[in-house]
Amino acid sequence: MQLLAYVGAVLDEARAWGLIRELARRARAGSPVAARAGFVVDTAGRVEEVPVERAQLVVEAGAEPCFHSAVRLAPEVKQLLELYLPLCLGVAAQDLVIGHVGQSLDGQIATAGGASRYVTGPENIVHMHRLRSLVDAVLVGAGTVECDDPQLTTRLVPGEHPTRVVVDPSLRLSHTRKLYRDGAAPTLIVCARGHARQSGPPKVPLLEVAADNSVLSVPDVLAALAARGLRRVFVEGGGVTLSHFIQARRLNRLHVTICPVIIGRGRPGISLPGIESLNEALRPTTRRFNLGNDVLFDCRFDV
Repeated sequence: MQLLAYVGAVLDEARAWGLIRELARRARAGSPVAARAGFVVDTAGRVEEVPVERAQLVVEAGAEPCFHSAVRLAPEVKQLLELYLPLCLGVAAQDLVIGHVGQSLDGQIATAGGASRYVTGPENIVHMHRLRSLVDAVLVGAGTVECDDPQLTTRLVPGEHPTRVVVDPSLRLSHTRKLYRDGAAPTLIVCARGHARQSGPPKVPLLEVAADNSVLSVPDVLAALAARGLRRVFVEGGGVTLSHFIQARRLNRLHVTICPVIIGRGRPGISLPGIESLNEALRPTTRRFNLGNDVLFDCRFDV
């Protein structure tokens, strides 16, 4: 994202995050900012759209979203805007599917025994909570729930909790899992067609979709979520589930956070079928950001 120039007072990190959340809210409501627009954020955090000549920040919602600022922004504010504004601007923002993986230098997300807390540093954990707050739904596979028993909330950052979606084709998970019992956010389970007649966790709706050899159809999963108004989806893990979305060519963006550690034989972050020629390799457009000691690659796919 190119940094240009804008008129008005300096935005601090909290106010900039409030603006990003407002732009995400508009995208979630089906009315994303799709052109040039100006905004001010007052000291109470209220966001108002104003003529560009009066704006603190002017955003450009083109093929390469950018923002304008006439005063120097603090580095952390600049990175915040550069990293998250592309997820919130433009017509395509209302149907965003973004994945994330945090892995070692040798591509592992966990040890062979499944230990994964935490491969990446605290800055990346905050990043995941921010992504959750910008979407309608956060989706994980049954293996992630089984190993980590996650809450999948936005408790580390200001923002609403997304709907939590668990991909569990055969309904193998215990009903005692934390996210099935805590009532912190709406929760859904997506299972293979024919399994909904089984008893799921109390008060957790089951969505049935087509499956092939116990692998759910990714297009059908997204269609089932969209039918419930969940169009902005964050695929948080694990590696198997994320790989299915990549293979199905249904990710708009993929965030790969790499920690400077070597694990050795473990559980790979991404595992896809082999190719014969490098001409067949996926080559997304990428940007890089530092998250503490980690490096985040923001990969954009044309889907």
